[in-house]
Amino acid sequence: MFAAAEADPQLSKEEAGPLEDRLRTALLKAQYARLKQEQRALLIVIAGIDGAGKGASVCLLNEWMDARHIRTLAFGEPSAAEQGHPWLWRYWRSLPAKGRTGIVFGSWYRPLLKEAARKKPRQKKILAFTQAIRDFENTLAQNGVQVIKLWYHLSQTAQRERTEKLLSDPDTAWQVRPEDIKAQKKFARLRDAGALAISLTHEAHAPWTIIPAADKQMRDISTGQAVLAALRKRRIEPLPHAAQASTPVHAPAPVPTLNDLDYAIKLGDDEYDKRLPEWQGRLARLARHPAFGKTPVILVFEGQDAAGKGGTIRRVTRALDARQFRAIPISAPSREELAHPYLWRFWRDLPEPGNLAIFDRSWYGRVLVERVEQYASEAEWRRAYDEINQFESQLLDSGAVILKFWLAVSKDEQLARFREREASPFKSFKITPDDWRNRKQWDAYVQAANDMFRHTSTQACPWHVLSANDKRHARIAVLECLVEALEAAQDRNSP
Repeated sequence: MFAAAEADPQLSKEEAGPLEDRLRTALLKAQYARLKQEQRALLIVIAGIDGAGKGASVCLLNEWMDARHIRTLAFGEPSAAEQGHPWLWRYWRSLPAKGRTGIVFGSWYRPLLKEAARKKPRQKKILAFTQAIRDFENTLAQNGVQVIKLWYHLSQTAQRERTEKLLSDPDTAWQVRPEDIKAQKKFARLRDAGALAISLTHEAHAPWTIIPAADKQMRDISTGQAVLAALRKRRIEPLPHAAQASTPVHAPAPVPTLNDLDYAIKLGDDEYDKRLPEWQGRLARLARHPAFGKTPVILVFEGQDAAGKGGTIRRVTRALDARQFRAIPISAPSREELAHPYLWRFWRDLPEPGNLAIFDRSWYGRVLVERVEQYASEAEWRRAYDEINQFESQLLDSGAVILKFWLAVSKDEQLARFREREASPFKSFKITPDDWRNRKQWDAYVQAANDMFRHTSTQACPWHVLSANDKRHARIAVLECLVEALEAAQDRNSP
């Protein structure tokens, strides 16, 4: 695999000069064409043997192209804040917008390469990291992010000679990092780890290119040529939806449906007045317990218009310190959000341990309103089930508590609430033309919701479908479910 790079090929200055001039011109033209189209982003993953000159080539790439439209990202060991999130969180948040280019050092390959380079690598870990990476890169490709991966390689002798030459000059010694020197001691393991990672994750939609790095001119021109080929590529070929090897998600749960819901269930005034402060008190105590600081909590509220989501959310937040939670209303995506993969805006709003994120509408919009109103293609919303399951699986695996509530009202009850809102000076702002238009699509939304429950309700992250014809019943049911989930998480986190 690394045979060509190990041979340390070289270019003469006479050969390199004209090549560089033509390459620089072509790169700028291709970059501006990509910016004008605003159809795809380009993400360049930089990896390889320490001391191979990766940083120098990226600096030159920024010089050859228009650096104003390139974002170079360097990720080291996760910070304390990052460790409270799924490991892919920091990469999701930094994705470039369509038309732009991102260059990534310390990418999502870091844990895979680290594990593969151990003296005794753990195969289960390697397979888990590999599958997560393949899912991630396929999701990016499906959502308009083109990924290319450059592995910088050179022989052990060339690596040592380059390091010694840089160290000998005070003006270049700063380019040598401790990792470059350490690479000499475990060169063979690092080389083999790279070969394994490449063999496991090389895909047409996210290909690896080996960059021979012993000769500076050869390294820089090879880098530019790889990027130019990517910018000129017209299509990304992700795995077809049916062929994806999805990340294993938690086992399916019994599937709820709106058709079987008992809308007659009610809670009397006296019972409600008694139980509401009890459950709010239990929630308040849990949220102030030291163990709560280890748990990020995500609440998802979906349901028909006028089902009482806002009122239920207020009963939850009344028991919390305002510094602990953030209520996030989800509406139509902004221009910036449309320029990124669909799930990008939700990754940005994930809470840290000890905090709650409350989503009033959520990432399920793709398989609900976007499906029914045809804002998303059938391929997009069908693919979204897998993407959402992978997203939630990563959140669960990182220790988050996720609760998904569907507050359901009957068609007659919704109509009564719409008319009440129109007649009330305090509630008239809640009723909009969109509400009436959505009501005309009642059956389509019911079908979309039932399909959503079937594809995304799992044992570890089930949908809680609650009758909300009686708002009091729904509020108590939500509080009860939340408290019980937090008590279970506290037991798991206790020593």
